[in-house]
Amino acid sequence: MEITITQVDAFTHKPFAGNPAAVCVTSEPLSNELMQAIALEMNLSETAFLYPIAGGYHLRWFTPHIEVDLCGHATLASAHVLWSEGHLANGETARFNTRSGWLSATQQDGWIAMNFPLQPVHTAQAIPALIKALFSQENGNQDSGNQENIRAVAKNDTNYLIELCSEQALRDLQPDFSAMSQLPVQGVIATAKAEREPVDFVSRYFAPVVGINEDPVTGSAHASLTPYWQAKLGKSAMLAHQVSARGGVIRVEIISAAEIAPGEAAGKTTTEDRVSISGQAVTLMQGTLFVANYQ
Repeated sequence: MEITITQVDAFTHKPFAGNPAAVCVTSEPLSNELMQAIALEMNLSETAFLYPIAGGYHLRWFTPHIEVDLCGHATLASAHVLWSEGHLANGETARFNTRSGWLSATQQDGWIAMNFPLQPVHTAQAIPALIKALFSQENGNQDSGNQENIRAVAKNDTNYLIELCSEQALRDLQPDFSAMSQLPVQGVIATAKAEREPVDFVSRYFAPVVGINEDPVTGSAHASLTPYWQAKLGKSAMLAHQVSARGGVIRVEIISAAEIAPGEAAGKTTTEDRVSISGQAVTLMQGTLFVANYQ
């Protein structure tokens, strides 16, 4: 068996930035074991696998270690590949059936806009284990001083969301990833109000429990960051910057249920608000996997 695989840098307009993802488009589904083996071989934060079905494409995402329920940058990369490789015509909506329901993506003036379900957060406690995991003690900082950098603690179904007092405090974070992997969540979203316009808020995302110490750019985290910052800033459309070493820029906007056109999510209707998460993408390389002897 030969499988074409494409590596895409997502949430960037230039190579060697944003978040890299591998994408495999096949005519039929692959086995779980083969998809996991390919993801481990690629050793990227996520590898996406998709094949055509009625109404769109079935899409799954694998880290080198596990399958995940939602991944923004690999969805962006998948849509980019469908258009750039001619699987879909330019201007045609990309629709994906996933573990998180139907997702869609459209082309908008050189950007790719994804329609994702909102993931609201609720207030949570800053437990000692979270503080110790988030703030490295290498510089002799004390827990009490570190806690003063925390503006708010919230949580969604899978992640903590921590607002810090400043963008600089966010950039200076040096988490203890071993301790963080013991927390009862998939990951930690750290965020702060941006210091410079036109960016509205900045963030970082840590998920050592799934093998990703720090994700370069995390589209799915913005399904929670968007409603969180909308409530604080009073804006429905915002510009976000994930300030990892590679970095990435994301446009986000709340879409009210009344604004969602019939059929926008593969014919599904919704009574719930959603979020538009937009970014750019570039193909970095493409090759062929030879897996005839895989057992």
